[in-house]
Amino acid sequence: MRKAERLNIGAHVSISGGLDKSVLRAWKIGCETMQIFTKSNAQWKARKLNKDEIERFNLELKKFQIYPVVVHSSYLINLCAPDKEILRKSRDSFIKELKRCESIGAMCLVFHPGAHLGKGEDYGIEKTAESLNLIHEKTPNFKTLTVIELTAGQGTVIGYKFEQIKKLIDLIEDKNRIGVCIDTCHIFSAGYDIRTEKGCELVFKEFDEIIGIDKIKVFHLNDSKNELNSRIDRHFHIGKGKIGKDAFHFIMRNPKFKNIPKIIETPKGYNDELDIMNLTTLRKLAKV
Repeated sequence: MRKAERLNIGAHVSISGGLDKSVLRAWKIGCETMQIFTKSNAQWKARKLNKDEIERFNLELKKFQIYPVVVHSSYLINLCAPDKEILRKSRDSFIKELKRCESIGAMCLVFHPGAHLGKGEDYGIEKTAESLNLIHEKTPNFKTLTVIELTAGQGTVIGYKFEQIKKLIDLIEDKNRIGVCIDTCHIFSAGYDIRTEKGCELVFKEFDEIIGIDKIKVFHLNDSKNELNSRIDRHFHIGKGKIGKDAFHFIMRNPKFKNIPKIIETPKGYNDELDIMNLTTLRKLAKV
């Protein structure tokens, strides 16, 4: 029997009980790639990853053929925080997370570019770039990419327009270490209309002209609970929100995006049936 075509789809899965336990969870719901936190996303502190745990994790990845591994950074990190102590803790924490990613062989660390908290978008972009340059300087020759996630633009968060991401990348010294994560819910909430195939073509053409399509390293595939340009980040099930199925059909069928990991961060149920439902929907959309 011919092996099914690899679609590079996956979900964000829990590391409860140890890193290695996440791999079986991912495989059971039908993941080909996956996203994890390597620590609690709501705490600054992190337990040390020991050598045995990392070895078990990598053996499980090989056994179940799940790759690449995408890591999401802690939500506490704000690389443009005006508060000096928060900024220091954010930079230190990011460096530690990047080292954890490198130790487990993760492809990338996805992060939100930060909130300027009233200091202005230019301040936020410049301070985030300054943070990333310092972080890269302290982690020379790392293979793990630092991947900027486009945001919905809630509050004073930066990174909700392609032009802002372009300005940020322009200020980063080592551009080979930087990528971009497109979250479909976020860009829709930020005002990019991807409800139709034509809309998707226009939006990704704009992205290519401003940033470059080759900079897309990860997709977060999430429908939106809120309307276009709401600037509210509320994920929903694939094809059942305000975006609809056309955008996901466009991404799943686009040969340019074939090898890019596509991660769902849709609402979880009590068991794994909702993740299975959303991944099944993506598989169907890839064949239509």
